[in-house]
Amino acid sequence: MTETIDTLVTHAHLFSMQGQGVGYIHDGAVAIYQGRIVAIGSTSDLEARFQITETIDASGCAVLPGLIDAHMHTPWAVVRGVAQDVSNWMQMALAPYSRHITPEAALAGTRLNVLEAIKAGTTTTVDFAKPNPGWAEVFEGAGVRARLTPTINAMPPGGMAGWKVGDIYPLDDDVGQGDIDTAMAFVSDWHCAADGRITVMLGPQAPDMISGDQLLQIKRLAEREGLMIHMHVAQGDREINQMIKRFGKRTPQYLDEIGYLDDQLLAVHLTEATDAETVLIAHSGARMALCSGSIGIIDGIVPPARVFREAGGLVGLGSDQAPGNNCNNIFNEMKLTALFNKIKARDPEVMPAWEVLRMATIEGAQAIGLGDEIGSLEAGKQADLILIDLSAPNLTPAMDTPIRTIVPNLVYAGSGHEVKTVMVAGQILMRDRQVLTMDETVVQAEAQRQAEAVSLRVAADPVHKKMALLTAMEAGQL
Repeated sequence: MTETIDTLVTHAHLFSMQGQGVGYIHDGAVAIYQGRIVAIGSTSDLEARFQITETIDASGCAVLPGLIDAHMHTPWAVVRGVAQDVSNWMQMALAPYSRHITPEAALAGTRLNVLEAIKAGTTTTVDFAKPNPGWAEVFEGAGVRARLTPTINAMPPGGMAGWKVGDIYPLDDDVGQGDIDTAMAFVSDWHCAADGRITVMLGPQAPDMISGDQLLQIKRLAEREGLMIHMHVAQGDREINQMIKRFGKRTPQYLDEIGYLDDQLLAVHLTEATDAETVLIAHSGARMALCSGSIGIIDGIVPPARVFREAGGLVGLGSDQAPGNNCNNIFNEMKLTALFNKIKARDPEVMPAWEVLRMATIEGAQAIGLGDEIGSLEAGKQADLILIDLSAPNLTPAMDTPIRTIVPNLVYAGSGHEVKTVMVAGQILMRDRQVLTMDETVVQAEAQRQAEAVSLRVAADPVHKKMALLTAMEAGQL
């Protein structure tokens, strides 16, 4: 008896990401029923096997698992581009803006970032933000998959305002406990919501921004609830300086001694980790979120992802934040990851295209704890996939023999604008470049309006005169 399915994607250059490589199938097809993949194989085999409600013809397209952004700060999209090309980017460029981003402006940034991500083929976002009312609803309504991380820190009201670079900053345990309580309430409301599309991680912002006791409290809560911990680790010299002054230890040693290094931890950046510290973290089972574009721009550093992977650790790619990285686009992260690591190693064989594509899909899914559900196209997994138009001039010609050029071209020439169709859990979010779950014009207009309002408030605040980029403005360079 012929099985009935909802959707069959046919005639694709199919990259399943199964096995150790990219799992290529020529003239491949994906069968989908009730939001999950029931089979992949050749188009002829699956057309004969199933009775089909809808067929999506993917002729001339690459079909891949949806891309995974393992670390984002979506509210910051509302001030895209204000904090790059400067030292001490957080304190000397971003902080004056952070004082003036209202909850409404933050939501406008989140909507814009989610829209941007969908259009560039990202189906799963791992977002790290203060849980303003309406934050989770943006992801729910857009139809994307999300791992949401409410920010937890003990920074007193005003944050880093008035703090001087090099000084140890104060911590307020009452603020920290309030953030912990808010995060746990968010877990209760949103973990496994939207038919499981939305899940939650606990997010101490960084080990230098909360007391040791509260860091351990978060660890206990995460273990009790079966949650991962999503935290910036060794993210810069500022953090290392704070850790040495506060605890007398560098971050990796401190986390190891308090029992924080295990497979429950998604460690973000590792910017300042030595090779030995990187190996320690990888061997612990902790995973790494690599943000090549952001760290390259704001720190001029290539994080130790190669060492981490060679030590057996899992690495996912993240776009981080738009003020300093300027875009939230995993195509950008794939290319920069490959290029930066080749340049750092002076070796063209380091980080080949197929490896970074796996980091954007199956290895990214494993890194964020969802490898059993997403990241590859195989029976039983969620139907999260994208169609990429290979007729785009920058991806043409697409050759199959004797060397298949599709994956290198996607990584080194793709921009994300070639993504044609996006599906999450069997539901189409974008068809032929038209986003169906968000009003693109409204989202962009509101983000522009909120950005202009934030800018006026910043300009009226005397603290803005300390921003390092003002000298470039006065010199006519910006």
